[in-house]
Amino acid sequence: MNILYHHRTRGRHVEGVHIRGIVNALRELGHSVTVMSFPGADPEREHEGAVAGVRVATASGAPSGRGGLASLVTKLPGIVFEMFELIYNAVTFVRMRRAWRSEPPRLIYERYSLFLFATIWMARRRGIPVVLEINDSALVQRVRPLTLRRLARHVERWCFRHATGLVFISTYFRDKAVEAYGEIAPSVISPNAVDLPSFDPSKFDRDALRAARGLTGLAVCGHIGVFAEWHGVDAFVEAIANRLSQAPGLALVFVGDGKTLPAVRELVAARGLSDRVLLPGRVPHSEIASWIACMDYAVLPNSNHYGSPMKLFELMGMGVAVVAPDYAPVAEVIADGHTGWLFPRGDATACVERVLALASEAEERRRVGLAAREYIASERQWRNNAEQLLTLVPTGATA
Repeated sequence: MNILYHHRTRGRHVEGVHIRGIVNALRELGHSVTVMSFPGADPEREHEGAVAGVRVATASGAPSGRGGLASLVTKLPGIVFEMFELIYNAVTFVRMRRAWRSEPPRLIYERYSLFLFATIWMARRRGIPVVLEINDSALVQRVRPLTLRRLARHVERWCFRHATGLVFISTYFRDKAVEAYGEIAPSVISPNAVDLPSFDPSKFDRDALRAARGLTGLAVCGHIGVFAEWHGVDAFVEAIANRLSQAPGLALVFVGDGKTLPAVRELVAARGLSDRVLLPGRVPHSEIASWIACMDYAVLPNSNHYGSPMKLFELMGMGVAVVAPDYAPVAEVIADGHTGWLFPRGDATACVERVLALASEAEERRRVGLAAREYIASERQWRNNAEQLLTLVPTGATA
C-alpha cells in the first residue's frame, strides 16, 4: 500500500526517532512510504543523512536541509507563530495536491499538529483514509503557551471527529479528548516504542565502557533526556546529594542537556560529587545505547499526566528497569515490581528512597531488568505500533 506520512514538526531528536520508527516499521511490513516534511525538517536526513532509496517531499521538491526555516519559524512570538500555523493549511493544500497528482496515496498517516486541518478536509473529499497520531493537543499544558486556545480547540474537535482513526500515546490523552469533544473517531492507544536491534545490550562491552567512564565496581543509576524543569532532574539531584553517603557504591549518570543542566553542574561541583555524578551532556542518539549499557537501573524523577516518555522504552529495551512516577501513561508501561518500580508522583523522598535501596539489590535489578526487556520485545517495538495503526484503516484501503 502506498502511504503518505505527513508531519509539521522540526523532525529532530525524540520527534525524529518516533517518525523514523513508524516509517521504517511500515516499510518492513511491505508498504511504500513517502515522507512529506516541513521544509528543512526531514527526520530521515537528520538521522546521519538520507537513507538510500527513500523519497522525501519538500515544499520546493528539493532535498530538505537541517534546521533552517523550521528553526526560524519556531522562534516567532506566540500569536505570530499560531497565525503561521493556520496559514500553513494553504501550504499543505498546495503540496498535497501536487503530491497526489503524481501518485495518490491509499492512506495518509499524519502526526497531528494544532490548527492543521487541510489534510483531513482534502482526504475526505477524495475518499482517502487519514489516521492522526496524537502527540500534542490544545487540551494539555504545552511547552509553548497557546494564545488562540478557543480556535485551536474548535479545529481540533473537527479533526478528531472527521479523521478515519486516531492513535493516542496514552489512555489519559484519549480520555481527555472524549471528555472535551464527546464522540471522536475510532482510536487505539499506542505508547512509544523502540528499535530493539539498536538497543541490544549484547552488542556492547559493558565492562570496557564502565572502565572508560570511571564506573567499574559501582552500582550505576542513570537517566536519559532533556534537563527541563518538568523532568525534575535538578530537584532529584539536590534531594539525593546529601544522602549519597548512605550508598557508597552508587554512582549517578545523567545524560542530556537543557535549561537546568548548569544548575545541576554547579550543585555537583559545590558538593564535591563529581566522582559520583557524571554529567556528559547531550550525546548523539546513536550513542545513547552505549551509555545505557553502563547502567544497572535508571530513574525518571518526574513526567506529566499524558506523555509517553521515549526514554522508558529505550532503557527497558536495554534491560535497564526504571524507578518512575506513577502517572497513568507510565503505569501503562511499567508494572510495579515486575518491569520497573513506581513511586507516588510528586513524592521526591519516595523516589530517592527507592533509588538508594536498589543500589544494594543487584538481583532485584537484574530480575526486573530482564522482565522489562522481555516486555518491550513482545509488545513495544515499532512494528507493534505500525500493525496497531493499520487496524484503523478500512479493509478495502489496505488491499
